[in-house]
Amino acid sequence: MALPRMTPQDGVAWITGASSGIGAAVALELAQRGWTVTATARRLDLLEGLARKSEHLPGRIVAHAGDVTDAAAMAGLVETIEAVHGPIALAFLNAGVATGTRERGRGFDLAAAEATFAVNVLGVLRSLAPVLPAMTRRGRGQIAVTASLVGYRGLPGAAAYGASKAAMIHFCESLRGDCAADGITLQVVNPGFVVTPMTEGNGFSMPFLMPVEAAARRVADGLAGGGFEITFPRRLTWLLKLARILPYPLYFALMRQVARRI
Repeated sequence: MALPRMTPQDGVAWITGASSGIGAAVALELAQRGWTVTATARRLDLLEGLARKSEHLPGRIVAHAGDVTDAAAMAGLVETIEAVHGPIALAFLNAGVATGTRERGRGFDLAAAEATFAVNVLGVLRSLAPVLPAMTRRGRGQIAVTASLVGYRGLPGAAAYGASKAAMIHFCESLRGDCAADGITLQVVNPGFVVTPMTEGNGFSMPFLMPVEAAARRVADGLAGGGFEITFPRRLTWLLKLARILPYPLYFALMRQVARRI
């Protein structure tokens, strides 16, 4: 059975984590492709600025502030969006943080790890919980969740962030079949390094670093294509896919070399 690939004629797009970075760039790219995009983040002023950038595009962006860590707020927001703008045909659940969770020689930072999981895992689930039943009732919809190539395998200095993204890859893999049975396309987005505010503070070399506009085009093309995994850049993707099959002694020896460089 072919899974649906939603179009602007099917309803509106909803993007969380849309105030900056990949979320903002994808919102503009989808508006360029004719979508009405409902953009969500905590900062309403940033969302309104993003909406103004879409004024001369074929589609448009409308701002709806919300905090993905608040389950009741997300449920109310989905209800409001659908009442005001029509059915959410495409949901890009992109909100995420990259809080440092490790100090060299000092274990990990519990508070930072909890904050990372609150947004990157529970924030996604609290956004998914109201939108998935609405699509199920209609028997049609498309959902994409932002994870990361870092979620493929444990990397030095990324214990909590990588684990949170690995959790979302696993979650989407597990839920894909159930969604398909209900006529819903579920996808996972696994970016590598992209020029965003999240990567600005990285004090190490980022291989195959991509401009955010190029990343947004890859995401939008992947949404239109409908395949399970949307991933970029491909060279880094295949390197990390290869790393997943290395035996532990070889993998940990390689990671010791990586750790010395960061």
